[in-house]
Formats: sequence, structure tokens, C-alpha cells
Amino acid sequence: MQIVFNEISAAELSRLPTQVQFHLLEAMNIQPSDLEGDTLAKRFGVLERGTKKLYRCRAGEFRIYFAVEEGNVRVHRVLHKGTLADFFFRSNLPVSEDEALAQSKNFWKLIDEGARTLKVW
Repeated sequence: MQIVFNEISAAELSRLPTQVQFHLLEAMNIQPSDLEGDTLAKRFGVLERGTKKLYRCRAGEFRIYFAVEEGNVRVHRVLHKGTLADFFFRSNLPVSEDEALAQSKNFWKLIDEGARTLKVW
């Protein structure tokens, strides 16, 4: 199992101080056995759209959005929580955070921006 970053998520992570980077990766702490069953769904938020499933790892003031593809963890975005909080404040949505994100076209556009760019760390 590898953790694979697209160019956008790698750039987002690299802009953060080294200690924050380590904290974020430690918060994920995904082991190969976690990819089986519903272990990830129990530990992380889950966002679904059609057949696409993303997981959200909350780590301090940041959110890591990732998927499991071909036995690897593919990180799509590393975002500061304020970027999503602003979205919810403006939208005033009466649903859960995961449900609101799953229904948001803008969120999926943000995720898809880096879908074709991958960087293995």
C-alpha cells in the first residue's frame, strides 16, 4: 500500500510547516489491513457521489480528502477547515457536513481538479 498525492494535494501539503505535515500524516495512520471491510468508514467521514467514495480525515485545523483506489490511498486535497466552514456559513445547509459536501458540485469540482495528476511520496 502506498499513499499517493496528486500535484494539487502535494502542493497543499508542502506549503505547510514540516511539523504540521507530520501531524496530518500521523492522523491518517492507515495500515494495509484498514483497507478491508468498513474500517475506514468507522474512522473517517465518508462522502459518496454515484460510485465515487471519498474519506475525510480531520486533523486539527485541516481536512484530508482521500480515496482508496487499486489498493492505494490517493489523497485528493488537503484543506484548511476554514475553507469549508465558509462554504457552510454561506450555504446555511441544514444537513450534516458529509452530506452537504457529497451534494455539492463545487466540492467535487475541487476534488476532480487534481484527479489526473499524481505524485507518489
